[in-house]
Amino acid sequence: MPSREEHRSDRIAWLRAAVLGANDGIVSTASLVVGVAAAASSRQGILLAGIAGVVAGALSMAAGEYVSVSSQADTERADLDLERRALALRPEAEEDELAGIYVRRGLEQDLARVVAQQLMARDALGAHARDELGLTAELAARPLQAALASAATFAAGAAVPILSVLAAPTAWLVLVVPAVSLLCLVALGAIAARIGGAPAWTGAARVGFWGALAMAATAGVGRIVGTTVG
Repeated sequence: MPSREEHRSDRIAWLRAAVLGANDGIVSTASLVVGVAAAASSRQGILLAGIAGVVAGALSMAAGEYVSVSSQADTERADLDLERRALALRPEAEEDELAGIYVRRGLEQDLARVVAQQLMARDALGAHARDELGLTAELAARPLQAALASAATFAAGAAVPILSVLAAPTAWLVLVVPAVSLLCLVALGAIAARIGGAPAWTGAARVGFWGALAMAATAGVGRIVGTTVG
């Protein structure tokens, strides 16, 4: 019985959105909380800033994903419309184009012609969308889905520093929030890397580095501004 390889390319879209949203939720909210805490604010002020950051960040992520993925969807539709018109006006030229693609991929000329003819007889637009434009139904742009996924994963990630603020003593917030957030970031990076087929330590290291840098920078700014204003 032939073996079936388990490929990971079908996970790219949702994995990217999930990791980006959760990572941004943890890093941006934790950085905001640490910056405000470093300025010697009260727990109430820190929590208020964190919650405001969660709401603003989740909506920003949703809007950004929706706009960017909508632009991608518009481009895909425009390309498909162009291809549809070309197939209606000059089907022979489109068949030549498809056969040429298969020749460049390694098929002999005669076989490439037969393959192009058979595929176009079954679904001409689908064949050109897949092999000429690189568009498939599985990887098609879905703006609303991307927006909701980004907002949800951002909020899930942002819950980590918010819960840390609620649980830790006020005097220890500047230490507890970054520590807990970094642990979650490292775990997130490792899990995402493993799902994507990369070494866990690679994902953990790169996410942890940038998260630590962001929190250190905002803590420094909060300390400086808090001292100056105070």
